[in-house]
Formats: sequence, structure tokens, C-alpha cells
Amino acid sequence: MIEFSVNKTRANLDVDPSTPLLWVIRDHLGLTGTKYGCGIAQCGACTVQIDGQAVRSCVAPVSRAAGKEVTTIEGLSPDLSQPLQRAWIEEDVPQCGYCQSGQLMSAAVLLREKPQPTDDDIDKAMTGNICRCGTYPRIRKAIHRASGNVAKGGAR
Repeated sequence: MIEFSVNKTRANLDVDPSTPLLWVIRDHLGLTGTKYGCGIAQCGACTVQIDGQAVRSCVAPVSRAAGKEVTTIEGLSPDLSQPLQRAWIEEDVPQCGYCQSGQLMSAAVLLREKPQPTDDDIDKAMTGNICRCGTYPRIRKAIHRASGNVAKGGAR
């Protein structure tokens, strides 16, 4: 049995400890916002937070989450009221939307650690989160908008 918290709800699961956290989140807990992209931690679509740190859940064994708090895209806010989610909508970031949960989860860590990021800070923090549609300029604008730093990102 592995016990951890997901989006502030306790989970106690009888799963193989080596099972990737992604599949536990999706298949056992039914939280499908976290996406499978590459399976080798290179694209970022599967990004979740474990105790506030961005983690690629496709390669992280569920045992890594034992006793910890996991936050998925569903845990940012139940009603899209989280500033990043609002900014993503206002800047019309998604095209296909596939990578967006991973992008948002990485951006949330960035803003918690650096509330007023520069373009360089954003580029460094978001490296490894691949957007097949190429919405990187809008992602950067949305992060600046969420931080309130509209002069840097040109948001508005």
C-alpha cells in the first residue's frame, strides 16, 4: 500500500511501487488532466508537483510520492480562479491544449519561487515543456500577466 495526498485528498492505493505516478494518477485516481506525452521525461506534458516541486510523472515511480502531497492540474483550482489559469485564458494560450497542464504546473512552481520573473527566468523555468503548437510567446505573456508584471510581457 502506498499512501499520499493528491490535491489535498488522501489516497491509499495497493499498486506496485515502481508504477509510474502518471498512470496511478490517471488510471487509479481518474484525474486525466495530466497527459502522457513522450514517456521519457523530455516533453513536460506529464508535469505534476510533489511537495511543490515540478516532477515528470511519466518516469517518477509512485513510491516517490509516498507520504507527500501531489498536486495535479485539477488541484490548481476547482473553478479556474487561479491567476495562472485566468492569465492562460486571457492570453488565449492553448491551441491544441495537450501540453497545457504540464506548462501550467511548471509555471506555478516558477511563480511561487520567483513572483516577478524576467523573460530569462521564464525561459529557463519552462525549458523542457514542449508546445507542439509553438505558443511560447503567449505562454510567456500569460506568466507575466499572472505575476502582475505586464510591462515585461506585453500582456494587456
